[in-house]
Amino acid sequence: MMELMVDARNTLGEGVLWCERTARVLWTDIEGAVLHAHDPATGHTRTWPMPERLACFALTDSDDRLLLGLATRLAFFDFSSGGITTICRVEEHLADTRINDGRCDRQGRFVFGTFNQAQPKTAIGSFYRLNADLTLERLALQKVAIANSICFSPDGGTMYYCDSMEKLIRSCQYGGPGGTLGEGRIFADLRGAEGEPDGSTVDADGYLWNALWGANKVVRYAPDGRVERELATPATQPSCVALGGAGFDTVYVTSARVGLEAALLAREPSNGGVFRAVQAGVRGLPEQRFLLRQDRH
Repeated sequence: MMELMVDARNTLGEGVLWCERTARVLWTDIEGAVLHAHDPATGHTRTWPMPERLACFALTDSDDRLLLGLATRLAFFDFSSGGITTICRVEEHLADTRINDGRCDRQGRFVFGTFNQAQPKTAIGSFYRLNADLTLERLALQKVAIANSICFSPDGGTMYYCDSMEKLIRSCQYGGPGGTLGEGRIFADLRGAEGEPDGSTVDADGYLWNALWGANKVVRYAPDGRVERELATPATQPSCVALGGAGFDTVYVTSARVGLEAALLAREPSNGGVFRAVQAGVRGLPEQRFLLRQDRH
């Protein structure tokens, strides 16, 4: 049974991660332009305002520093000082896109995609990778309208991703140090089903957990794409999922209030909250950290 952990009332809660070193749950409210960190042991939540919308982020080798995917740029953020250092701008040639979902691959490089804010949402964005030397490269994947579901198999050999507008979660072979990509294939077909695929994570057994936006649930898929289980969420718009806690057996889910009618919010006041549920027999993996190469010039 999923319970409300933090009644955050986020407009667009997203990007939830568990940091095993600090024992905190971190997430963002994209539209609120804030970063949250919650300590389950004390029940205390801290919040840091951001200079623009924060869409995603990654842990780094320093507990004092995050890699941020802000709307228009990648940057480093220091908890102790609140300082933000820009790494690079993203898609400056496209006025209507912003950064969206992102996650580190098993080699410690940050992979992310963009989101078309215009209507209609045509596929004009791309997927990118920030390497350890802080060079940015566009990945040879299809153009995208709403990049989501970025995650990697435990051995790092498979990348999962989606364009939420397609309602297809795709996968491809993902090379080692060179990071070469194989041809994409359909991993899970949600066409005809309620909701759209949003944020995902992969557990220690190689099963993919996906937050199904608009469908009040999180779905766990076997490596062959078969639905293994579904977890109902008290919120209509679950947005991202992480596995953490002391035993890595707690499912954390963010949610959003954006676009919901007042009558629905009255019936489901916990929309925009962060939820959790312990899953016996399931174990997550420590989140891969961004590994900055120290000998860069």
